[in-house]
Amino acid sequence: MGDIVRLQKYIAMCGVASRRAAEELIQRGQVRVNGEVVRELGTKVEVGADAVEVAGKLIKAASKNYYIMLNKPVGYVSTVKDQFDRPTVIDLLQDEIKSRIFPVGRLDYDTQGLLLLTNDGDFTYKVTHPKFKVDKTYIATLKGGLTIRGLQMLRRGVVIDGYKTAPAEVEILSAEQGKTMVRITIHEGKNRQVRKMMEAVGSKVTALERISIGKVALGNLPLGRWRYLTSHEINYLKNL
Repeated sequence: MGDIVRLQKYIAMCGVASRRAAEELIQRGQVRVNGEVVRELGTKVEVGADAVEVAGKLIKAASKNYYIMLNKPVGYVSTVKDQFDRPTVIDLLQDEIKSRIFPVGRLDYDTQGLLLLTNDGDFTYKVTHPKFKVDKTYIATLKGGLTIRGLQMLRRGVVIDGYKTAPAEVEILSAEQGKTMVRITIHEGKNRQVRKMMEAVGSKVTALERISIGKVALGNLPLGRWRYLTSHEINYLKNL
């Protein structure tokens, strides 16, 4: 007898999509279990016994899971395919990974730095879901300066897109004529959040790099290159 798991978790285990994306597939009626369309998120399946189809294709749990760190350059989108035919982060793996993998969360087109990729949707859920509050640290280059009041506002939380962000950890690394370097740590990861937070306090980001997720750091990995996560890093992220 195989493990009994929720349907959305099984879809994630198969590397089809993240758990949240799997929930959307179920609700849209694109998932069948043993030939029957299932729309209930609480549905459970037996691994290896129940036949699960997504969009008409039978899926199976991946025989091998991949956990990869990439130092993403500016000019690449964090998707598997792009409707505008722009370069994607998958292109940087140079076809060395034969299994279908996908980014763990996203980095903007004009942001560089640490991006994780995997075929383990459950891992993606652990790292990206807001309830786990995983810290993400960035180095932001600002045009001009950052006022003391702006620094205090960021540390208390600022209003962007109609909601107030959680307090951020912010440290000014350097300040010179026309440019300021700031280290900022957040855990929410909303769309273009760091840029919007800086705009809210009157500063403009001219360059942005993510340097760590939790305690997993980019280190000296060259821009545009990738490596496998260590077993220690994988276990750390899975147990956040």
